[in-house]
Formats: sequence, structure tokens, C-alpha cells
Amino acid sequence: MAALIQDVSKLTNRYQTTVPSGVRKQLKLGKGDRIRYCIEPSGRVYIEPVRDEDVDPALRAFLDFVEADIKAHPEHLRAFDGALHDRLKALVGDIDVDLGEPLSHDDE
Repeated sequence: MAALIQDVSKLTNRYQTTVPSGVRKQLKLGKGDRIRYCIEPSGRVYIEPVRDEDVDPALRAFLDFVEADIKAHPEHLRAFDGALHDRLKALVGDIDVDLGEPLSHDDE
């Protein structure tokens, strides 16, 4: 029987972690790739790569459409301007977000 290989990583204050290099190599993961966490009834957790073929077909079609439109009409892209910022701020009111602050117990 093959030996079980183990790797360890640490959680940050925001419950984020780095996937160890041995795991990245085994799963052939690169920057920007996505992983899926699978939990068995026994409580054992494993991760697997999410490949493009795993993406919802409707979402994939939409993202392909957006990508093609951007490539065909790059002149339609605009910088994030102050007016859009003001519209978005009106949607969330005066909610302050500190990305460095740990999550509250309600957000876990």
C-alpha cells in the first residue's frame, strides 16, 4: 500500500489558507484555478480541482459571451468612474468594510 502523503497549511484571521505546493502540483493547479471541497458523511474532507467542464453550462455560455464581446468591442470598456462609485455606494448605504478585520461569528 502506498504511503499517505500529508501537507499542512495555516488559516489566516479571515479563514484563508495557501494550498501547499505539493497539493498544487498533484492537482495541477495554477493561479486563478478553483478548487471544490467535498465532505463525506464520515466528516473526511478532500479537495479537487474544478475544471471548465464542471462549470454550469448557462454560466459558461454567459462568460464566453462577455469575453467575446470584450474582445470584439474593447472600445466599450470604461474606467470605473466616480458616478458608478456613487451609484454603488447608494446601494449599500453607509456600511463600512475593513478587509483586514476578522469575520464576525455570524459570518463564519
